[in-house]
Amino acid sequence: MTKIPTRAPRLDQLYHRYLDTEESAGFVQGVSEHYLLSTLERLANYGQHVSRRAAVLAISFLGDYSHNATLGRALHDHDRAVRLLADNGIRTLWLRDGSEQQQQSLQVICRLNDSQHHAEAIEAAGQLIDEAAWFAEAWNQRAIGYFATQRWEDAANDCHQTLEINPYHFGAAVGMGHCYLEMDDPFAALECFRRAVKLNPDLEDVRAQVDYLQRTLEGK
Repeated sequence: MTKIPTRAPRLDQLYHRYLDTEESAGFVQGVSEHYLLSTLERLANYGQHVSRRAAVLAISFLGDYSHNATLGRALHDHDRAVRLLADNGIRTLWLRDGSEQQQQSLQVICRLNDSQHHAEAIEAAGQLIDEAAWFAEAWNQRAIGYFATQRWEDAANDCHQTLEINPYHFGAAVGMGHCYLEMDDPFAALECFRRAVKLNPDLEDVRAQVDYLQRTLEGK
């Protein structure tokens, strides 16, 4: 059991209780009763390390796409636990844009890609983009479909558009890098992978790819 400091802030107490019980519903309810999302954002940026962890976790549960920048900055926190929570949380925030109906459409698109029905995912993502061109994750999901069907240039273009809308989308930067590798442009791929690591320094596989490409290109 986690030992809770006697005078720990309420948020820290709720977080320690969550670690002990893994009851997310209780954590969400307790945070909702005592904290505004604006307060959680402030704590995610400036709180002590436990408070930052708790705030980032709470934003992951309670926030939406409007809190994307907060978790994007948390990816650079000097506390590894904060970074890990931000990495998990920001991916969920990318799905929480637009109306409830648009979010449901995106969930269908994600399931289509996950089940290898890429042509259907591409079509559905295109329809969502026509309706909500500012929905970054719709572009990213169409890029995934394009990549899986070997439409490298189309996929790279959609990854680029994803990043234009959501500059914290490290996944799109990684995807664009792989597109350029498939198009035999390692210099462009290297820049994309560097961008991804700059956005999310804990992408160790991507960092290894950067090192490999740098060595390869320097040897030419």
